[in-house]
Amino acid sequence: MSAFPAVRLRRLRRSEALRAMVRETSLSRRDFIYPYFVVHGRGVRDEVGSMPGVFQLSVDELTRDVRALAQLGVPAVLLFGLPERKDPRGREAYHPDGIVQRAVQAIKDVTPELVVITDVCLCEYTDHGHCGVVEDGRVLNDPTLELLAAAALAQAEAGADVVGPSDMMDGRVGAIRKALDGGGLTEVAIMAYSAKFASGFYGPFRDAADSVPQFGDRRAYQMDPANGREAMREIETDIGEGADLIMVKPALAYLDLIRRARDRFDHPLVAYNVSGEYAMVKAAARNGWIDERRVTLEILTGIKRAGADLIISYHAREVSEWLDR
Repeated sequence: MSAFPAVRLRRLRRSEALRAMVRETSLSRRDFIYPYFVVHGRGVRDEVGSMPGVFQLSVDELTRDVRALAQLGVPAVLLFGLPERKDPRGREAYHPDGIVQRAVQAIKDVTPELVVITDVCLCEYTDHGHCGVVEDGRVLNDPTLELLAAAALAQAEAGADVVGPSDMMDGRVGAIRKALDGGGLTEVAIMAYSAKFASGFYGPFRDAADSVPQFGDRRAYQMDPANGREAMREIETDIGEGADLIMVKPALAYLDLIRRARDRFDHPLVAYNVSGEYAMVKAAARNGWIDERRVTLEILTGIKRAGADLIISYHAREVSEWLDR
């Protein structure tokens, strides 16, 4: 290849029109999944202190919100529920009249075209805040599978298009697939939180979902942030058990694993731009330290460039509005 001055890479950067013509990665509204936190009651719209612009919403407020979101062109939502009462086994997670099940039905009534994804986990619903059955201070894997399968089945029966197990128990994808198929819900997809790490970036989410563990932490079941090869094993295992979509969570500190997963697997790949990543941008912008729009778009473009097909992000609404301008 010829060297400078014959080669001048700046030639194609000279104007916005030229830059746009040769741009390799672009963001679209269709790339995004927007998370919601649903609570009991009416007229509830409580902003999460550590996540400006994110709210805990009652079902009536949620349906109003999703209409506007659908009009923006965001194709999918992800639902997290806060129960009326917590208990050791997280019973509202799999009760037919649980908060997420109500929310799914309400959304499908007003925006049937919207793809509804439900989080399958017990941490929001248990009084101990862990993602499974606890005995003698230990989170038990196998007894938890039955409850996760029941929660996924209840959500699917309510009308969820996709269920998303986020608990990181071994075998949960297979248990959920068996329950769905056994219930005649063979067309409901599973979005597996396959490579979910025990991350410090989840702090604001735990405020939003009221899911702080009452003892210990989740490092005995969520992944060690140092392990990349193990992440590929987790993804491969979930695919073998019937996962339809795979995920890396969080996104920013794990871009290398998003790329490795994209290169190795053909399944649709989701990246979760998590609460701490969102909160850092919002805090810096409020202090005038960064250009919020520019930094947000740069981060999300980087996640997509790394190989993500879909991005779960609390920025999805505002980015969809920016893409009009």
